[in-house]
Amino acid sequence: MEVVAAILGSAVMEAGRSLCGSFPSIKNFISFQSNLTTLEKEKKSLVDQKDKVIEDVDYSSDAQMTQWLREVEQFLHDVVNSVPTGITANNGKLCGCFFNFSERYRLSKETAIRLKEIERLLKVGDIAVKMAGQNYLTKAVEHIPGPSIVNQTTASQNLAKVMDLLNDDDVLRIGVWGMGGVGKTTLVKNLNNQLKGSSSTHQFGVVIWATVSKNLDLKKVQIQLAERLNFKASMEESVQRLAIQLHQRLQKEKFLLILDDVWEPIDLDSLGVPQTEDHTGSKIILTSRSLEVCREMKTDKEVKVDVLNDEESWQLFTENAGKVATSEHIEPIARYVARECSGLPLAITIVGSVMRGKTMVELWTDALSGLRRSVPNIKGIENKVYNPLKWSYDSLQGKNIKPCFLYCCLYPEDFSIGVSELVNCWLGEGLIDQQQNYEDSYNRGIALIENLKDCCLLEHGAHEVTVKMHDVVHDVAIWISSTMEDECKSIVRSGIGLTRISEVEMSESLKRVSFMNNRITKLPNCGICCPETVSLLLQGNRFLSQIPNGFLQAFESLKVLNLSETRIRLLPQSMLELGDLRILLLKKCFYLEELPQLGGLSKLQVLDCSETSIRELPSGMKSLINLRQLYLSGTYNLKTIQSGIVSGLSGLEVLDMTSGAYIWGLMEEANDRQATFEELQNLEQLHSLSIRLGRIQSLQNEDLTLIGRLRIFKLLIGPETNSFRSKHDKRKLIISGLQLSGEWIGRLLTNASMMHLNNCPGLNQMLETLVIRSIGSYTCLKSLTITRSSSSLRPDGGCTALDLLPNLEELRLHDLTKLGSISELVGLLGLRFSRLKLLEVFRCEGLEYLLTCGNFIISLPNLETIKVSSCESFVEIFNFPLQENFVPEPVVPNLRTLKLVKLPRLETLSRQDGSGQHSKFISCVYHMKAIEQVEVFKCDNLRKLPLTIQNANTMKEIRGEAEWWNQLELEAPHNTKSSLDRFFNGE
Repeated sequence: MEVVAAILGSAVMEAGRSLCGSFPSIKNFISFQSNLTTLEKEKKSLVDQKDKVIEDVDYSSDAQMTQWLREVEQFLHDVVNSVPTGITANNGKLCGCFFNFSERYRLSKETAIRLKEIERLLKVGDIAVKMAGQNYLTKAVEHIPGPSIVNQTTASQNLAKVMDLLNDDDVLRIGVWGMGGVGKTTLVKNLNNQLKGSSSTHQFGVVIWATVSKNLDLKKVQIQLAERLNFKASMEESVQRLAIQLHQRLQKEKFLLILDDVWEPIDLDSLGVPQTEDHTGSKIILTSRSLEVCREMKTDKEVKVDVLNDEESWQLFTENAGKVATSEHIEPIARYVARECSGLPLAITIVGSVMRGKTMVELWTDALSGLRRSVPNIKGIENKVYNPLKWSYDSLQGKNIKPCFLYCCLYPEDFSIGVSELVNCWLGEGLIDQQQNYEDSYNRGIALIENLKDCCLLEHGAHEVTVKMHDVVHDVAIWISSTMEDECKSIVRSGIGLTRISEVEMSESLKRVSFMNNRITKLPNCGICCPETVSLLLQGNRFLSQIPNGFLQAFESLKVLNLSETRIRLLPQSMLELGDLRILLLKKCFYLEELPQLGGLSKLQVLDCSETSIRELPSGMKSLINLRQLYLSGTYNLKTIQSGIVSGLSGLEVLDMTSGAYIWGLMEEANDRQATFEELQNLEQLHSLSIRLGRIQSLQNEDLTLIGRLRIFKLLIGPETNSFRSKHDKRKLIISGLQLSGEWIGRLLTNASMMHLNNCPGLNQMLETLVIRSIGSYTCLKSLTITRSSSSLRPDGGCTALDLLPNLEELRLHDLTKLGSISELVGLLGLRFSRLKLLEVFRCEGLEYLLTCGNFIISLPNLETIKVSSCESFVEIFNFPLQENFVPEPVVPNLRTLKLVKLPRLETLSRQDGSGQHSKFISCVYHMKAIEQVEVFKCDNLRKLPLTIQNANTMKEIRGEAEWWNQLELEAPHNTKSSLDRFFNGE
């Protein structure tokens, strides 16, 4: 015993001397066991992240990603070799009856160092993936929305020709040519979409679409190619550098490149596209109005797209004009109207849409007369297009709709215009009633846009909430606006590569001027005079660093000024003399650090300073009593706002400070000079608010009253975090990185339509508090997201019989390490999921199944989407009670999308065998009569799916590994598999 005591005493003294060095060492020593557990968990996350990069990301040309992978491999190797076997035994606990304190101290210190290193690697990994542009492996074909040509004989024949040429090994380049508006783009869109569901897809590793447009900009085309290939490319990079990157990427696989709307020959080497002659199996299709361009591009075969014949024209016309065109008293004259469109699909579509629903013969007669009037003085075959389009413009009815339409041509060809920006510009020019509030004005703008879409004069843009003009419609609109002498006379020189402004072109009668998206480096300081110009668009001139004082003096009547995406550092004093200015847009002026005193701009209604480097708001801003919209999102240098400035903007309706640095504190927390949350209560017109708060506590009833009267809000409480997009994010509440134990969020939840809880300790206690203190349901909440939590969501106390979230439509659960099933959350909050449409679970390592069905929840009648991925313990989707005489009913009768990824233990959708009637049971429970899309990857043990031959009626796509699909067992009869084969897209 004495010997043992002596040894122990020596060990303790040695450990004591080591521990006295610093407090962190003591903390590490005490937290040794928990640090070991955390290290094991974080190591698993790092392995998952590494595996995902290796499997899903193209990192071959990314030095930073490659270096990160090396560091991860080395780290994992070092950890495995440095941790004694005794530590990892018994679930990470030290084994044995004798502790060597000195060894424990050494290991505790090493574990703490490893933890810091693994945190660094995880963070660097996230950044590296983002820097790489999230180069996830590219889909072979992406569907492109567009009209079908199924019922058009001539177009279908042309499509068949091109498909045959694709299968001809001697044809490497195909030219599709014809006049503007004849349907070239529609043809190749149909070709692209047909390849998506065709066995010919396997001929190409990837099908790439790029729109070239009239004024060739190689870099813009390169950016489109890079985005399609899923690697990051910047407009700041040189054309040569992008060409090298694209060439390296395209060399790896067979490709089909579709270049739409080519006006002049393109040097493929400069673009970065391998020559088809040297890259076996790859092909190029281009569309152009010119056969000569096709030949200069060395096409092997050309397919001419001609106008439609009379019968095809009539069929397309009736599709757009509707049944009225075939009515007995209208059809004779309607056929003449259709014939005046000269067989051009674009003109037929537009004129037919304009005439839809018009039942009076007089209106059709007037339309025919308008179409037969003299053609605009434009040379060439384009006359046939311009005449019906000009007539469509002349036929526009409604206050200000014509000038609203012509405003769209100020933007470059094929440019997707943000709807909000467009409506604001219309508002600034007075084309929308300025007496309305912002919401009413916006709705009026949307109505005008939809009217123009219905007339086919505008179409959906490339991005959400954007619109664009067809290139032919764009040309016609420019022609109209350049020849007018009224309020719409314009000069449009947008997106054509200008480096300077021609003073000769700047006449005194101009109302609108657009030089946007050029390469202008310097503006004239004098020599021009445009006293009647109301809109000046200079955005997108990325090399423009200065606005001369004399330049803006030439535009004394300006109402709309857009300087976004320029390099300006200061605004000229002459801008403060623009007394009629209503709209000032400075978005993405990254070098702009200071605003002048803006008090003189008394009529200013919209100020957009988002993503600028401004450090403060000028005190003179408080005089802008007519300011209705203030955008300050992404202003990471704006860390202080003087008290009284924002609260002085009495007319403010929209305040957007999303992703900014400024944290709105409460009066009890802030100093006298800082703007506080309470000040916002003075803004009686405010209806849209996006800000960041520091904490939940101390929000008074008055504060909650403000939130309650907002139509739109985004409140971020805590550190900034990324959030999910949802159609229910009009009233979004994000709580991130806060200790929620004991917090009461019920009053905030009363008004929220979407809530995201991220990395919040004490989640269980907060939810239990919510249950205890709630006296009713939270009917507004439709979307709930919980991410990065170790809470079990398992109730420790009582549950509620009341469904607290009766209208919930979306539930997302990501990185919940201790979640066993969603039934735990269901029981705690009394959820019934009667309206649930989306259920998404990601990386919940303890999750075994989603829900137990038969107690609280019998079916999910409205569920449309189930997504489960990276859940290692997951064995079944729904768990059913083993009850005698239990008769299940379809749980997901309206399921449309089922996505299952990386679920190694999943063997079947339900383990309930129904007393030997497993297949019958599964078919009944998963009666997926509405299923449209199935995606299964890395679920190697999943051998059965309850798909039937009836699913071929609704199915659109089945994605997965070819080996998995070949081994999959489906329901009888034996031809079920063959009936679904055509929907399978193997990867």
